[in-house]
Order: sequence, then C-alpha cells, then structure tokens
Amino acid sequence: MRVDVVSIFPAMFDALTEWGITSRALKRGLWELHRWNPRDFARDAYRSIDDRPFGGGQGMVMLAEPLADTLAAIAAAGASPRAPVIHLSPRGRPLDQARVKALSELPALTLLASRYEAVDQRLLDRHVDEEISIGDFVVSGGELPAMMLIDSLVRLLPGALNDARSAVEESFSTGLLEGPHYTRPEVFEGVTAPEVLLSGHHARIAKWRHEQSLRVTAERRMDLIARARAEGRLTPADERWLASIPSVTEQPENS
Repeated sequence: MRVDVVSIFPAMFDALTEWGITSRALKRGLWELHRWNPRDFARDAYRSIDDRPFGGGQGMVMLAEPLADTLAAIAAAGASPRAPVIHLSPRGRPLDQARVKALSELPALTLLASRYEAVDQRLLDRHVDEEISIGDFVVSGGELPAMMLIDSLVRLLPGALNDARSAVEESFSTGLLEGPHYTRPEVFEGVTAPEVLLSGHHARIAKWRHEQSLRVTAERRMDLIARARAEGRLTPADERWLASIPSVTEQPENS
C-alpha cells in the first residue's frame, strides 16, 4: 500500500517510520510512505501557503494553488491510477473500523493533513474525495489524525502483526469492544485471574471472552449493542446473557 501525505510538518511522520508496528511493516515492504510539503509548491518568494480569509474572521486559510499543485505532483508520481484524496477534518465523517478496513484494501491513498483555520473550499470541492474526522474535538493540525488513520490501516495489512488473529479480535473488528485480558502472575494484590482462563479449555475460554465482550460493550457503548441487534448479529444466547447482567439491565433505555 502506498500512502502519500501532504503536510507542512512532514518530519512528524517519523513517529510512524521509526517506531513500532508501522516501522516494522515499512521495513518489510508492506507499505510505503511519501511525504509532500506544500511549501515546495508555493508560488511566491515567501513560500506562502496561507492567507487571510475573504470576508474577515479568525485565523488563516490554506491557499488552494499550492495544495492543488502538490496533489498534481502526487498523481504524476504515483504508480497507480489517481488515489483517493482524504482530508483529515473535524467536519468529516467519523472514522470507524469498517471504514478503516475498506481503506486498507486500496492500493494507494493520499492524505491531506491541513493546518490553520481552514482550507480554501474550492480546493476541497475540486480535489478532495472525502473528509474524515477522528472524533468530536479539535487538534492543531491534521498530522496526528493522519498518523492515527495510517496506523489503523497498516495494522490490517497481511503480515503487519505477528499474530494475524490480533486484528480480528481487537475492539470494533467484530462490532463489539474487547473484553478484559490477564497475564502473570496468577494472583495480583490478592486478586486471582479468572479460573476459566487458566483451565486450558478452549471452548469455555472462547465463550467467556465473547460474553465479556458483550458485557463491556453494553456497559460502555450501548449504541454498538443496538447496532448489532439491528443488524441481526446477536444470538438468543447473547440476549439471555445481556439480560442477566444487572449493570446493563439497570441502564436507562436511552443510554
């Protein structure tokens, strides 16, 4: 997978190339990262990439021309047909695991990690295919959201994780949150790890983990339980288990 990133702070992406799973996957050739600074495509001697907004207001707006020229250079350099261009923005569609999975299956992707107050809308209308948000909050720029998106994509690439099952069993991959995990010692501060996990009985362990996933999801994200019900993913046994959990049955209906 090829990822092209447009950012005025390209060095920030060293966090992906130098450490962790993304770094190992990069060295294995599972993905490649190309960084583009729009200042290199500025059209004046000052390498300007922003200006004051028409009509007044707070902050600065990123200029359309340097960004358009950058995207044109990316399209010319790419080995595949034009990759979808995604702008990381709080105005975008909330990112979820289903969207991450779909994006991870693409051969190439271009991410616009903007700065300042906004980007000229004409650039967004003409050159951006999608806007994505990582949550209902604002950060100083698109670099951290872009890195989060890239990290989530790389984890799904075949061979990126040492255990391929990890990506399948993580939160949201099944539409539910993960349940609790335990490791050595068996007793910590007087609390013993659940007996079922020490039993070696794989079927019982799988059943326990599924039930705990349902419990945690119902206690923390009832909206995910409602979605699973609507999509027909909960079995009668799942419903009986949920009905037996006091912390769940006592929740208000609109929680």
